[in-house]
Amino acid sequence: MLDKLKKEAVNLLLLFLVFMIIFRVIYSKEDIITITKTVLSIFWLFVLPGFCLMYYWHENLDFVERLVIGTGLSAAVIGISSYYFGLIGLDVKYHSVILPLAMLGLAIFLIIKTKTKSSKDK
Repeated sequence: MLDKLKKEAVNLLLLFLVFMIIFRVIYSKEDIITITKTVLSIFWLFVLPGFCLMYYWHENLDFVERLVIGTGLSAAVIGISSYYFGLIGLDVKYHSVILPLAMLGLAIFLIIKTKTKSSKDK
């Protein structure tokens, strides 16, 4: 279990580096700090929360499948929930912190719940 998490963390880091290279090529006139902030923002808002939520299905889905589905899921959930949080009066500047943290918290809850359920079944 821990080896799989380490392998997936390395894969996410490699994906981050690939994104950095691609963005550096596309936006060659921008400085490296701006590119790094942009790629970190994309990963924080869309890739990481969705990928963590999809860990619930780590036995059924491959790394790439969970990454693609999770990114789309995260974009949809954050977009819709950001709209509704804006309607209830939460300022937009907090959405980029609160919503990914909430999704990561939900993912951790699901992982712990799944672990305790599987340990009870044994």
